[in-house]
Amino acid sequence: YKTISAALQVPKSTVASVILKWKNFGTIRTLHRAGRPVKLSNRGRRALVREMTKNPMVSLTELYSSSVAMGETSRRTTISAALHQSGLYGRVARRKPLP
Repeated sequence: YKTISAALQVPKSTVASVILKWKNFGTIRTLHRAGRPVKLSNRGRRALVREMTKNPMVSLTELYSSSVAMGETSRRTTISAALHQSGLYGRVARRKPLP
């Protein structure tokens, strides 16, 4: 592995993983994965959560327009699901009881 990594100027771990992938699957191409690919990237999801925690009264439509401005095109339901996965829901705080 050392001579191959020196010749190609790549890390030894990369050479080892490529050789292991060739031995296991007979190819070095990216293999298919189970499940549907996510529409919202981690960076976009974190930005939505940050905006939501900064201003809890922001609507989904406003979050949608800000995500389009960031370049993350997704539906309102996708944004809602991402916020739900992060533990943010559209709940209202309980009223304070009278003294």
